[in-house]
Amino acid sequence: MTLIELVIVIAIAGICVTFMGLFIVTPINAYSAQSQRATLSDAADGALRLLSRDLRSALPNSVRITASGNVTALELLATADGARYRDNGPLTDPTQWLDFTQADGAFATTVPFAQLTLPYSSNSAYLAIYNVGVPGANAYALANVITPAGTQITIKAGATPNAQLVTLSPAFQFAWGSPGKRVYLVTGPVSYLCDTAAGTLTRYSGYPITATQASSAGALLAAGATAGLVAANVASCNFTYTPGTAQRVGMATLSLQLVSGTQEVQLLHQVHLVNAP
Repeated sequence: MTLIELVIVIAIAGICVTFMGLFIVTPINAYSAQSQRATLSDAADGALRLLSRDLRSALPNSVRITASGNVTALELLATADGARYRDNGPLTDPTQWLDFTQADGAFATTVPFAQLTLPYSSNSAYLAIYNVGVPGANAYALANVITPAGTQITIKAGATPNAQLVTLSPAFQFAWGSPGKRVYLVTGPVSYLCDTAAGTLTRYSGYPITATQASSAGALLAAGATAGLVAANVASCNFTYTPGTAQRVGMATLSLQLVSGTQEVQLLHQVHLVNAP
């Protein structure tokens, strides 16, 4: 084999390897892009499902949204359970009724709290009746429609499976009765902050109810909130809420866009909220 033949063989081999590389690189890049998009889709879907679950368990008419700079804040009052209270009954036992004319410290249910392990006792939860989200009937004001912070709430089994006994210490006067006789056990507020500057969606919980909505991580953490990262690589988000009426459900529309490298995904969820108080 001469030197010229060797050079020709090397050149031809190089050309063949180059063509083979072109055929191999394209599928590899396509697979990498598809894998990135799948990862982003899973992350966005998981974040929106968590937010949707919290919205579905929210106290009726407690969702509120605000925007400040690069941050969009969504807040709600999370509930652990709900029941129906008794507002009339045998005259021989008026303690079973919930009296709306004065402060009442004990009443019974006609439909029980189904998700609680009895006996239940807490001074960090709240009971809410007829929150419609307007002045005078707004649970964020901690008056009229919701028990004050620190109220000792005790729930225990009654004489029948449906008739659970609820006691409040100190007693509290609810301003209005619910048309459906609904009472909700509220665990506290939950906030989601979408910060496009930091590229994060974060969930905050474990802080007290306040009339003014916090729209920054600093304010929530200063109030004692616990933060949990829900999604990273957030490029944009859009949260809107239409309250609806007692006869028509509300609608929350949630849009989230995630970007990683050259890949991006955008998902949209819509959540129906039953706001009948």
